[in-house]
Amino acid sequence: MLFLLLTRINWAISMNKLKVEIQTHGCKLNIADSQSAAKSFYESGHTVLEPKNRSAPDVFILNSCTVTHVADSKARQAIRKARRDHPNALIVMTGCYAEREKTTIEKMEEVDLVVPNTQKGSLVEKVLSSLSFEERLTNVDIKEYPLIGRSRASIKIQEGCDQVCSYCIIPSVRGRERSIEPNKIIDQINEFYKFGIKEVVLTGTQLGNYGFDLDQVNLEVLLKSILDETLIPRIRVSSLQPKEITPSILQLWTKEGLQRLCPHFHIPLQSGSDHVLKRMRRKYNSNEFLNIVGRVRDMIPDVSITSDVIVGFPDETETDFNQTLSTVDAAKFSDVHVFPYSKRPGTSSFYSKDFISAGKIKERSKILRSKVSCLSEIVKNSLIGEARSILWEGSNKTHGLTQDYFKVERRFSNFPEEDITNEKLLSVDNQVIIV
Repeated sequence: MLFLLLTRINWAISMNKLKVEIQTHGCKLNIADSQSAAKSFYESGHTVLEPKNRSAPDVFILNSCTVTHVADSKARQAIRKARRDHPNALIVMTGCYAEREKTTIEKMEEVDLVVPNTQKGSLVEKVLSSLSFEERLTNVDIKEYPLIGRSRASIKIQEGCDQVCSYCIIPSVRGRERSIEPNKIIDQINEFYKFGIKEVVLTGTQLGNYGFDLDQVNLEVLLKSILDETLIPRIRVSSLQPKEITPSILQLWTKEGLQRLCPHFHIPLQSGSDHVLKRMRRKYNSNEFLNIVGRVRDMIPDVSITSDVIVGFPDETETDFNQTLSTVDAAKFSDVHVFPYSKRPGTSSFYSKDFISAGKIKERSKILRSKVSCLSEIVKNSLIGEARSILWEGSNKTHGLTQDYFKVERRFSNFPEEDITNEKLLSVDNQVIIV
C-alpha cells in the first residue's frame, strides 16, 4: 500500500498537479467550506473533480458531519469506500466529525490525514505538505468557479453558536459565534457573479446573530448592502431561528429585496411540545412559533416555509409527540427534515435518564414523515398552474429549483438558453413538474 501510494504521489509531483475529489456531508455550512476549499485547490494549480467523475483522484477529501450518530457512521462508511475505490489516493477527513473525534479517526487505517475544523483554513497546505509538494502555485487563472456540481454558491457569513441547546454538539465542533466582515462577503458575491453564478445561499450556524461582534452591522444591514452593492439575481437565506425573524427583516422581502430575496424560510421547530422545548433549551414555545410563522405568511403570501423536528427527545411522551404533530399540521410546512434523536457525548441531554427506545423513535418518525409528506403534496398541488422563477441546473438544464425552494424537472425538447426562466408549474402539457 505504501509503495503504491508513494508511486502515485511521485507521479502527481512530477506533473505538479493533483486531481482532488471533495465529498461533502451535512449542512450548507459544510457546502460553503467545501466550495472554498475547491477554489483554493484551483488557485494552487490543481484540479477538483466533479461528482461522479470517473477519474481516479490523487486526493480524496471527506468534509464530514457529526450532528447525529448516523452522520458519524456515514462518514466512516464513506472513508472506507474511498479507500477501496481509490487505494492509491491520499485519504483525508475534515469537518465536524474530524473536530470531535480527531484521535479516533487518526487510528483508522483507511485515513492518511485528519484536518479538524479549527485547521480547515490550511487544508490545502496540509495536503500539499503531506505529499511533499515544495511550493504552492499562485495567481492561477480560474476560468470557471468550482462549485462541485452545483450552480448555487454557498457563502459562509457566520460560524459558531453560543446557544448551547441541550441536544446539540455544534457549539463543541464549530466554536463560539463569529461573523465574517461584510466587505469580504460582498467581494465574494461579486466574484461569483463575475463567473456567471445566479444564486448565493447565505449560510451560518446562527444567522440572526450576524454582526453582534462587528461595528454597527447586523443581518438586516448586511442584506441591504448585498442588495445595493451586488447584481446577483437570487439571494437565499439558509436558516433563521424563530425569534430572529422580525417585521423589519421581513420588510426586505417585500420592498428592497422583492424578486431577489428568495421567498423561502427555513425555521427550525425541533418540537411542538412546550415541555420538550423547555428541556431542549429552545427560546420559544409552540404558540410563539406559530405566531411567527403566521407573521411571515401575512407579510409574504407566496412564501414557502420548511423546518427541522427532532423525534424521540428523552422523556418525550405520546402527548408531547401528538403536540408536535398538531404544531406541524398548523404550521403547514412545505417540508420538514425529521431527525430521530441521537445521543451526542458532550451535550447535556446525553446524561438524561429517560431515553426513548429505538423502536418507538422509529415508529414516531414514520408517523411524522407521513404527515409531512401529505402537507408537502397539498402545497405542491396548490402550485399547479402558478408561474415560478426557476434556476436551471445540470449540463442540460433538465432540473432546477424555484425561488421558493421546490425542485422541478423540465420535459421540453428544447432546453432554455437562460439559467433562470419563468415557467408555469405542472402546466397543461406537463412541461415542468414538481418532484
